Amino acid sequence: MGHIDVSGIDFSLSDGRVLLNDVNFRVGEGAKVALIGANGSGKTTLIRMICGDLDPESGSIAISGGLGVMRQFIGSVRDETTVRDLLISVAPKKIRDAALAVSSSEHLMNTRNEERDQMAYAQALSDWGDAGGYDFEVIWDVCCTEALGKSFDRVAQRAVNTLSGGEQKKLVLRALLQGPEEVLLLDEPDNYLDVPSKRWLEQVITETKKTVLFVSHDRELLDNTANRIVTLEQGASGNTTWVHGGKFSTWHEARKARNARFAEVLLRWEQERDRLKELVRTLQWQAASSPDMASKYRAIQTRLRKFEEVGALEAPPIEQDVQVRLRGGRTGLRALTIEKLSLTGLTDPFDFEIFFGDRVAVLGKNGTGKSHFLRMISGDSSVAYTGEFKLGARVSPGYFAQTHSHPEFQNKTLLELLWENYSLQLGPAKSVLRKYEIHGQAEQKFSSLSGGQQARFQVLLLELSGSTMLLLDEPTDNLDLASAESLESALGQYEGTVVAVTHDRWFTRGFTRYLIFGANGQVYQSPEPIFEH
Repeated sequence: MGHIDVSGIDFSLSDGRVLLNDVNFRVGEGAKVALIGANGSGKTTLIRMICGDLDPESGSIAISGGLGVMRQFIGSVRDETTVRDLLISVAPKKIRDAALAVSSSEHLMNTRNEERDQMAYAQALSDWGDAGGYDFEVIWDVCCTEALGKSFDRVAQRAVNTLSGGEQKKLVLRALLQGPEEVLLLDEPDNYLDVPSKRWLEQVITETKKTVLFVSHDRELLDNTANRIVTLEQGASGNTTWVHGGKFSTWHEARKARNARFAEVLLRWEQERDRLKELVRTLQWQAASSPDMASKYRAIQTRLRKFEEVGALEAPPIEQDVQVRLRGGRTGLRALTIEKLSLTGLTDPFDFEIFFGDRVAVLGKNGTGKSHFLRMISGDSSVAYTGEFKLGARVSPGYFAQTHSHPEFQNKTLLELLWENYSLQLGPAKSVLRKYEIHGQAEQKFSSLSGGQQARFQVLLLELSGSTMLLLDEPTDNLDLASAESLESALGQYEGTVVAVTHDRWFTRGFTRYLIFGANGQVYQSPEPIFEH
């Protein structure tokens, strides 16, 4: 089996700011290790270094056993990319090179078709076999059958953009698990997966003998899968790592105790520095009137200088302080009434009532109509339905889009959006952005933000809107842990009604009613959360 050894990694941004400072950790043979950290802490940069896409300024990364990589955004591939292309892209280099040779020679044979082109194509096919290409096609057949329910031959030329995000993830992960690489790097493998698929993900990560390093914000996945947690912590001189050698359920308390120890050591150091400074001032006054005190004065000056040069042993990491505040307001008792509602082609007719102050989690597998349901309530006229729904008195819905799909935002900066929508001038706009720790992105376009930053900005807009009913479609999907916990705390204090589509089992704990969208088209209320298999 293989391992990953990250040693002394330093990296600075183009503006000179230190992003990573002396990053060290090891992923041992067969270990299941999670890499977590705040949005912007450097996880993506570090992942790129481990993949070999980016070189550190100093330090080294050693990998044994070969590396298989699942990128965060599988769905960002070209429209014409096929299932075959996708599977080749995560295969070993010799397979990728042999596949490229087959594709190039086949193109020449089909366009120019000279004898040399036919000979080159025959040689490329022979090289494909020698590289193990046909053996991989057998592996891919198993992967396609499990992930898509069809053989590789039947789906090889299918466009990747016709697959759901979950199908893409399962297909790539199964290919990596079946492949020869002994080390897997998975960048947010749970994104776009429904709960049954997340349980499958937990099972295959736990059962594989391969070494796995993965990035995730899903707290249930972290707790059920990782046996060690590597945290990228924000520091004044760059971000570094702290390794917790236990499960995620013990991570918070361990980190709290560790930071308290650091704070105590720092406090003692500052107290000793203040004592030495006061002693210097006292001896300076005494030395002015007594030559005998001059040597003591010089000695204590030297002691203070050396003490400050050594510095404190280690300062506590800089804690995130995302301050979500959701206002809301009183509405009529019945916030939403639904009668004989059917989402066309998705659900059977159903009745349901939501009351002021309810916390309703909308649960079910992907493709059952949950997002359509929220969009319909938000006023999206493109959602086809029959039956009726009626918002209650003073109910003003605020909608959080799962995919952060806001075409009207794409070419505008955050400052422009806050001015256009809420007439916030520069000072107040930066003040509210600072509460969500995105003030540094104030002049960036919305489309250039990370998924987590876009999510935080959307939550900020909900705060400013004063909506009395929040419609949240997978709000925690891209939020880091501190942001998700701040959102949960704000929802607990929110005066209004919350309806949320979620596959986040940890997040679901904060809800009191559950509306289940079944795979067979039935929609029903449940006293307990049901995550269908």
